[in-house]
Amino acid sequence: MKISIITVCFNNASTLRDTMRSVLGQTHPDMEYIVVDGASTDGTVSILREMEPLFRSRMKWVSEPDEGIYDAMNKGILMATGDVVGFLNGDDYYQDNRVLEDIARAFSENGTDAVHGNLSYINSERKVVRTWQGSPYRPGAFQRGWNPAHPTFYCTRECFERYGLFDPSIGSAADFELMLRFVEKHHISTHYLDRFMVFMRTGGSSTAGLKAVRRNTRQNKQAFRKNRIPCPWHYGISRLASKILSVKHPFLYLAKSLKKS
Repeated sequence: MKISIITVCFNNASTLRDTMRSVLGQTHPDMEYIVVDGASTDGTVSILREMEPLFRSRMKWVSEPDEGIYDAMNKGILMATGDVVGFLNGDDYYQDNRVLEDIARAFSENGTDAVHGNLSYINSERKVVRTWQGSPYRPGAFQRGWNPAHPTFYCTRECFERYGLFDPSIGSAADFELMLRFVEKHHISTHYLDRFMVFMRTGGSSTAGLKAVRRNTRQNKQAFRKNRIPCPWHYGISRLASKILSVKHPFLYLAKSLKKS
C-alpha cells in the first residue's frame, strides 16, 4: 500500500528538517513525500534541495505562491499518486518510526476508507502540553461535537476523487468541513487507531483559547449548512465539552483556555 504524505509549509526553515527526518525514518517502505511550499524566503527551499536526495526519488516538491494553506493542500492532493493520503505540517513530526506502518496495517486489516488516531501538542521545548485522545466514529458524532484530529486523518485518494478537495472558503474549518463531508455526509468507513501519531507544535489558530473555539464553532456551523446537515442548537456547547473531554488534563486545559481568552 502506497502512502502519500503531504507537507504544506511557508517559512518553516526552523522546523522543517525535523518534519522531513521523521518521514525519512518511517519503516513503511512504500510511500511518497510531497512538499508544497508557499514561496518561502527564509531558507526553506535550500533545505528542500539539501534533503531531497535522501528520499531517493520518493520526494517531489514545488515552491510557488498560493492562496493559503488549504489551496496548498489541494495542490498536494493533485500531485499524489498513493493509495492513501495524509498530511504532516511543516512544524510537526511523527511520534515514532512505525506510524505509517501501523496506518497501512489498519487499512489492510479493516478494509476501511479512512484511519485516524491520537495527537500530542508540544511547546517550543518539545514538552507535551496537551493530548487529543481520539475515539471511534458513531453516526451523528459530528453533530455531538466530535471530529477526528486532522493531522492523524488518513484516507484513500479515491475519497478525494469522489467527494472533492478542501474548500478554502470555509476558512480555518476547511479540514473539519472535508471530514464532515466525507464521513457524516457520504458515510465513508473509518477506523480509529488507538495510538499517538503526531507531535504538533502549539500556536496555531485551532489551539488559541476559547475565542478561537467560538470562531471555529461559527465556521463549523457554516460547514454543516454547506453540506445540508442539521446542526443542533447545542452544538457549540457539545463541541466545547467534547474538546475538553478529549484532552489528558481537561481542567488544566479549560483554565489555560480561559486565561488566553
